Amino acid sequence: MPLLRRGDPFVDKDRPLIGIRIPPCAPAPELAAAAQRAERAGFGAAWFPDSQLLWRDVWVTLAAAAGATTGIQLGAAVTNFETRHPSVTASAIRTLQEMAPGRLAVGVGAGSSSIKHIGTPPTRRSHLRTGFDALRTLLAGDAYDFGSGAGRLRDAVGAPPLYMAASGPRNLEFAGEVADGVMVLSGISEKLLTAAIGRVRTGARRAGRDPDAVRIIVAAFAHVTHDIRRDCGIVKPLCADLVLRGAGQALAEEGIDVTGRPREDPRVYPDYRHAENWDDAIQVAGEVIDDDAAVRFAERFCVVGDGAQIRRRIAEITEFGADEIYVQGVGSYDLPLQLIDDFGREVLA
Repeated sequence: MPLLRRGDPFVDKDRPLIGIRIPPCAPAPELAAAAQRAERAGFGAAWFPDSQLLWRDVWVTLAAAAGATTGIQLGAAVTNFETRHPSVTASAIRTLQEMAPGRLAVGVGAGSSSIKHIGTPPTRRSHLRTGFDALRTLLAGDAYDFGSGAGRLRDAVGAPPLYMAASGPRNLEFAGEVADGVMVLSGISEKLLTAAIGRVRTGARRAGRDPDAVRIIVAAFAHVTHDIRRDCGIVKPLCADLVLRGAGQALAEEGIDVTGRPREDPRVYPDYRHAENWDDAIQVAGEVIDDDAAVRFAERFCVVGDGAQIRRRIAEITEFGADEIYVQGVGSYDLPLQLIDDFGREVLA
């Protein structure tokens, strides 16, 4: 199955689009250059996460990327309704829609690292529902009442695709009810992925929607290598992060034996997934996750291998029901330039 490359419409349902996560960990000109590099390598989308204490502002970053690229889809993956009021996000979306017409997509989640260190709880599903409703209403140019009188967004230009990130069963079903697409964070084995997509479609049907109209974006960490066992250590912090998030049973069902429960550790800040020092995170996670478990995790939850192996994996994920693959490099404070180049040379060429 051919991959959907730069220049193709990103809503094509017959071919998988390959997107990449670019953490805003560098000055804006460097981030714009990274997006341009991804576009030239053949990626169809560049996604930028939103976490105010970890990275540069996502909307300023997207504006810089819009000015440096011509056809690649640009997206926030993901923002939230806690640190950013829906009316503020609607205004940012309007501006980006004007700068990159038809190229913007916006993912929303419950907050994650954006809220962890500011004393704000994760977004409730009821708040997510009203947030999506507010965005669509305001971006359509209609008035929305937040409780103190209706307000309207001037110069509205319409809503881009609005996605929701989800992993647990209830959130997957809820996302199928409210979002144009779901960013699935539940692993990529056939069992895990088909179950997750089934939950999304159940939610869509419950809301009276066409389940096939809800776009499925599968997120997976990626690494191009000719020796998975040699490089397996780099995914140990990701495995530890999933255990801490309550996914231990899912890991066990995939044959991933974690010998003990990972713990929060002062050497790993702010958390395993976003660790400032990845080598320290590997060492701490390695206390409970051995190489055999890491290799199995890489095979069942990540897109790892040489170019041919990765292309086969992408084809399998697509057969399971994915419309788009959203690859992420390990680590959050280095631009994924090597991953961009490796994918461009070995996967997308």
